[in-house]
Amino acid sequence: MISIQNVSKWYGDFQVLTECTTQVAKGEVVVVCGPSGSGKSTLIKCVNALEPFQQGDIVVDQTSIASPKTDLPKLRSRVGMVFQHFELFPHLSITDNLTIAQIKVLGRGKEEATEKGLALLDRVGLKAHAHKHPGQLSGGQQQRVAIARALAMDPVVMLFDEPTSALDPEMVNEVLDVMVQLAQEGMTMMCVTHEMGFARKVADRVIFMDRGQIVEDCHKDEFFGDINARSDRAQQFLAKILSH
Repeated sequence: MISIQNVSKWYGDFQVLTECTTQVAKGEVVVVCGPSGSGKSTLIKCVNALEPFQQGDIVVDQTSIASPKTDLPKLRSRVGMVFQHFELFPHLSITDNLTIAQIKVLGRGKEEATEKGLALLDRVGLKAHAHKHPGQLSGGQQQRVAIARALAMDPVVMLFDEPTSALDPEMVNEVLDVMVQLAQEGMTMMCVTHEMGFARKVADRVIFMDRGQIVEDCHKDEFFGDINARSDRAQQFLAKILSH
């Protein structure tokens, strides 16, 4: 579903990604982790061309992002993205947040878009809040709306960029529960997250990044199970996060 081949990216003279190569199969859940500044958020933003890259290629569902012929807005409409800070439209109701892209990008009628939006809102446990505005919801509720909004576009893959890092600890689980449910239903997912409990529970593979490079790319049981077989940098990272 996603093929990342030798992707490198620079900001001016500073190289943020160095020859990153990995694949995500259909229905697979891949967690990308690593220290701050390791390039993991940049990599996931390259997957739907929110960040340009200078070398290599990324192919999503047989469409090359590097190809000048690719219609990037059309591709993005099929790749769901959930950000750290929700990115809901504050002046629109929750219902309008869920329907506007369906109507304007997918060409759905208002009735069909509303029906789909409300069904997804119900799925994330927030149907009673359909008439409210984002500012009237908690952070965890807003993030669940953001997930429902992404799903309303019928994406072939879902990308999550640290979806719980801006939330209070009490709200983290309500968002992770929705993500776990998605994973169990077979959604192809690539998640940048520090939530190692989530990684252990639902990830098929774990990618560990450091200084713009993919240092580890292995099954979750290998990553968490045989720590001594990991790279020195991954061992340091795991020692810090698994000790608490």
